[in-house]
Amino acid sequence: MNLSFFDQFASPYFMAIPLILISMLFPTLLIPSPDNRWITNRLSTLQSWLLHLITKQLMIPLNKKGHKWALILTSLMMLLLTINLMGLLPYTFTPTTQLSMNMALAFPLWLATLLTGLRNQPSITLGHLLPEGTPTPLIPALILIETTSLLIRPLALGVRLTANLTAGHLLIQLISTATMALLPILPAVSILTATILFLLTILEIAVAMIQAYVFVLLLSLYLQENI
Repeated sequence: MNLSFFDQFASPYFMAIPLILISMLFPTLLIPSPDNRWITNRLSTLQSWLLHLITKQLMIPLNKKGHKWALILTSLMMLLLTINLMGLLPYTFTPTTQLSMNMALAFPLWLATLLTGLRNQPSITLGHLLPEGTPTPLIPALILIETTSLLIRPLALGVRLTANLTAGHLLIQLISTATMALLPILPAVSILTATILFLLTILEIAVAMIQAYVFVLLLSLYLQENI
């Protein structure tokens, strides 16, 4: 019984071919492409408004040099948002519950921000490893601590996204299983757990959107430190 709860996080296969790439790219097909009704189409208008809002929020902490990253960050935000929300539908697979995928997104982008800082302002970037006014005896220890905190940033990005989505999916499955098990025995308690399940689902929708935003926002903050 306990093992079946984690079956939803197993990567799907078809004839020994992993389908995680298809499940990752499929939500992007739901985004409408431009056509002759780009302005009059309500869905396209809503999409344009949402993209403008996301881009505006992500570019607030960045200066003009960081605006070159607007397309990358906004596209990543839309990808994570659609994957997280689609993963809440029944009988679907959520690629962002895989730590390997999240690390594959977090590590290259974090490394790109770090290399950008080392190329454009190496002294300032390296200066972040040693706070100003540090006592001389504490310099080696602080450099080691700051270097460690810098290197675990991509790991923190990937683990945060994976843990939050995995915990939410497990809670939904546990409560839904309890609801169905209690229905023939204690109908009143089953109705109560179904209400809790409904509220938890609303919470998980919010978590799916917030975690996508936090992931990209932290990347933009890392970028701001290095430009």
